Amino acid sequence: MIANKGILKKQIIYRSMRRGTKEMDLLLGNFVKKHIDELNATDLKDLAKLLFIEDEVIYKWYIEKSSDKLIPKTKVSMMLKNFKL
Repeated sequence: MIANKGILKKQIIYRSMRRGTKEMDLLLGNFVKKHIDELNATDLKDLAKLLFIEDEVIYKWYIEKSSDKLIPKTKVSMMLKNFKL
């Protein structure tokens, strides 16, 4: 169980919107805004881990649909893979 789900959510929101590249800010920020309230504790932990992966890796995985071993296959990553702006 997460000690403080509210703090984790705030950290995820902050990290998703301040990536360093505008494209990833838009993609991840909008994904998080849309889905954060429907995620359970495990999903939130998976999302937090995903947000520590480099922008370039996520970008290639999402935009170019390339497979990458750094992106774990979780419910959250599959939701992101299917997310449309």
